[in-house]
Amino acid sequence: MDNNQEFTPNVLDEETLFMVSQTFKALSDPTRLKILYLLFKGERSVNEIAESLSLLQSTVSHQLRFLKNLRLVTFRREGTTLYYRHDDEHIMSILKQTIEHANHH
Repeated sequence: MDNNQEFTPNVLDEETLFMVSQTFKALSDPTRLKILYLLFKGERSVNEIAESLSLLQSTVSHQLRFLKNLRLVTFRREGTTLYYRHDDEHIMSILKQTIEHANHH
């Protein structure tokens, strides 16, 4: 969509609107933001995330499930350990720009 095109109700279908709102919901939670920021720096196991953020493993797993359902993170299995990484450069760019904006003086 070019910058001159207006948003009109028929531009976004219901599925797109739902996905956009769920993405903003994901980004509105401080715990999920911390997890995404940590994954921006590199792949981490659930235990590494929990330890780095001083959170319970169950809390981290719950938040990762939410992020995975939105396809914002993905994982690989190594034995019994799951390693997560971010899975959407668009979202990571939005996160980076928003952090830069918040830190702009």
